[in-house]
Amino acid sequence: MGSRLLPLSFALGAIVADTAGAHGIATLVLLVSIPCALAAVCEAVATRGLLRSALNSASLVLLVVASTVRHAAPIGGHVAPAALSAVIGAAILYLLPVLFWVLQPVSLRPAQSTAT
Repeated sequence: MGSRLLPLSFALGAIVADTAGAHGIATLVLLVSIPCALAAVCEAVATRGLLRSALNSASLVLLVVASTVRHAAPIGGHVAPAALSAVIGAAILYLLPVLFWVLQPVSLRPAQSTAT
């Protein structure tokens, strides 16, 4: 029952909080996004295809890496670029299916109607 929008929203929230300078809030938001991403992976494995499962799994790995790098940083120090890059990468991986959906070919033929 996981939603792909929830971990994406948390990842974007962490990016915005880092940009605003609220690194403590960004750390908490990122930490909360990990169980949501795990739920999205479980749902994708159970109901979706291989591509969606792989993208969700890669996003989860990037969120865990970002959280690990962020928690290993010294207190009061700057956020490591690897942490921010991993969160941005996870957000991009969550948005890739939308890009694939937008770029799919569209049939230009009108639908056939059956007239009686």
